[in-house]
Amino acid sequence: MKIVLLGSGNVATHLAKALKSKGEEIVQVYSQNLDNASLLTQLIGAEAIADLNEVKQDADLYIISVKDDAIGTVAASLKKVNGLVVHTSGTTDIDVLASQVRKAGVFYPLQTFSKSKEVSFENIPLCIEASDSDQLAILSNLAHKISSQVYELDGEKRKVLHLAAVFACNFPNHLYALANKILNQNGLDFEIIRPLIAETADKVMANLPENVQTGPAVRDDENTLNKHLSMLNDMPELQNIYQTLSNSIKLMPK
Repeated sequence: MKIVLLGSGNVATHLAKALKSKGEEIVQVYSQNLDNASLLTQLIGAEAIADLNEVKQDADLYIISVKDDAIGTVAASLKKVNGLVVHTSGTTDIDVLASQVRKAGVFYPLQTFSKSKEVSFENIPLCIEASDSDQLAILSNLAHKISSQVYELDGEKRKVLHLAAVFACNFPNHLYALANKILNQNGLDFEIIRPLIAETADKVMANLPENVQTGPAVRDDENTLNKHLSMLNDMPELQNIYQTLSNSIKLMPK
């Protein structure tokens, strides 16, 4: 399958590597910044372009992996192609593509990506959707080549999944950053808390999170809660976060 990749960010980079490893041919990589496209093409042996007018018209698949608000603009440049056009967004409707191109789909990997950290696509959930059954079959076949977890989800369920992912991934990571801030301000290193983070994550791999909740809020330990809140008097934004999350924990069924 000849593939044109429109985007060169974290998702595009890891997806390109995974597809290349399974024998798929990435023929072009587009980015507004030619240097960024070139960095990726050096890894996968494709042509780098920075002009949408230079996109090859005879590819089998066009993967749009750019910021959500740019998907429509990129799709509009692909109106004449005959190949299947997909995006990798968790929140963008397939209609954004279907209104612009002949064959539309979604190829959304549910994972957090960083260029500096290698990942295996084998266990990454891939959520697919397409404008018709023939295109869905093409995406399903491609998805199963690189992942053992393939899900056919419509746009509404994909949005719900993306929302849950923000709670499960983005927010906890931000809380790690806040924990690091508290530690640093008191002469402590983040390294000391890494085993706690690892054990917490490991627990939810085998249990529902509400069944393994620990801490002063779940114990209704008001003395400790008040001590912590007083320690945050000079950081009211963290104090508010602490109070809000503690109240939420208290409301969970026990």
